[in-house]
Amino acid sequence: MALAEGEVRLREALSRALEAGYQLSPSALNLLASLPPDVDPEQVVETALKQAKEDPDLLVLDEELLRSVLPEEPKQEEALGEACLFEESIGPSRKAYAAEVEERVEVLMNPTEHLAPEGTVEGYLRYFRDRFVKLESLLRRRMDARDAVSISSALRMPANTRVKVIGMVSEKREREGKILITLEDFEAQIRVLVSPSSGEGALKKARSLVLDQVVCVSGVKLDRGLILADNIIWPDLPQRQVKTADEPVYAALLSDLHYGSKTFMTDAVDRMLSWLSGRLGNGGLQELAGRVKYLLIAGDLVDGVGVYPGQRDELSVESLYEQYRGVAALLERVPEHIAVIIIPGNHDASRKALPQPAISKEYAEPLYETLPVYSLGNPALVRIHGVDVLLYHGQSLDDLSSTVPGLSFHEPCRAMRLMLQARHLAPIYGGKTSLAPEAQDFLVITHEPAVMHVGHVHVYQHETYRGTVLVNSGAWQEQTSYQKRMGLEPTPGILPIINLQTLELIALDFTKPQIAVLK
Repeated sequence: MALAEGEVRLREALSRALEAGYQLSPSALNLLASLPPDVDPEQVVETALKQAKEDPDLLVLDEELLRSVLPEEPKQEEALGEACLFEESIGPSRKAYAAEVEERVEVLMNPTEHLAPEGTVEGYLRYFRDRFVKLESLLRRRMDARDAVSISSALRMPANTRVKVIGMVSEKREREGKILITLEDFEAQIRVLVSPSSGEGALKKARSLVLDQVVCVSGVKLDRGLILADNIIWPDLPQRQVKTADEPVYAALLSDLHYGSKTFMTDAVDRMLSWLSGRLGNGGLQELAGRVKYLLIAGDLVDGVGVYPGQRDELSVESLYEQYRGVAALLERVPEHIAVIIIPGNHDASRKALPQPAISKEYAEPLYETLPVYSLGNPALVRIHGVDVLLYHGQSLDDLSSTVPGLSFHEPCRAMRLMLQARHLAPIYGGKTSLAPEAQDFLVITHEPAVMHVGHVHVYQHETYRGTVLVNSGAWQEQTSYQKRMGLEPTPGILPIINLQTLELIALDFTKPQIAVLK
């Protein structure tokens, strides 16, 4: 398909920036796309590159730099900016940039076809053995944990010997400012004391430890099989260069639609889908919509039936099958050039224990028949346009937020950061989050994602941790009676959109007739 002259010139400008080793911010890209015909975007980029060379730390060409080199202020519609409001306008959809881009989806991890839990003692032992082996391997990749010895070897060492051991936390007690931890491996167990003499850093890490987490402890071996710790080493993410896409396409992230609930936000979802199809918003917003190539849905597509006591009174659609029919009708409005990837949540038609297989075709037949979707299990790891994205609904946020000091539902990214540090999505076994004793632990974060997309708590938040963009995408359901009792204030109706080339994130607020653009 032939490209319009303006799109050809825009692509040439983008290619010139990439060749020079620079990326463009979303607002800079929007500025270039809205230049009048008599201004060459490639020439604007070329002039900006000359100025950029004067700053060796500059990696991204932003809107301010491009405006400074324009021959004159272009007449254009309002460009994208932080906390900026756009007037709503409905009209014919514009030609989408993403429609000309080939879809590139690789499924790197999908538990659906590998689930066969064995509810025996041997099954549980096999599950924990796999967890320990994987996390021990991740720890031994660290320079500061490679010399760790087995617990049985440490027990044989004389008193006052410096030692490092790797073990799983089987017990933790805090008393009078001191924390006593029991670590165990396949052969033995040892007690670890973390006291004020261990240092504030070690104490802080010890307070954040949860049961069944695997860590490395360094310290001094004392008498009676006790280590006085001076450091606790988590598997954690390494400092690294994150791979990004080679062209400016975007992924839209959403979760927790809860279709079928009386509090489902029909108007906001309608505006979101109208925008996604290029029919809502001014030129800048339509240009942004046209660059969305992927829609990633992190669970709870429907509100379900019988999920909690008294739920029937809060349903507008009481049939699970009809709930999925309604979701399918909504997703039919997504432009066909956008690849849709979905995983289940705790309200969906899938087993409740983690990991979950893909949403059941028996109950969600309309979803599978209506349009092609990538229906994966929870969690799942996908590579879209070369960018690795970890999708997880987030059930274990319940356990972490109620167990670890300083964590709460109001700031989900703090708990998500702890998951990355522990390299496990649900380290606590036997809490509120049900975990199935599979032959392997699919919840270990063996791969280092560029994006971690989670839902469940209905609170929008994002941050970046060691190169990984953490996004909790909120919800499309207004506050429920349960949330009122819990004192949880959701932030629904917000759609995060991530530029896969720069990993910059923009969020659109669809709760009002005017679309608010948030940073």
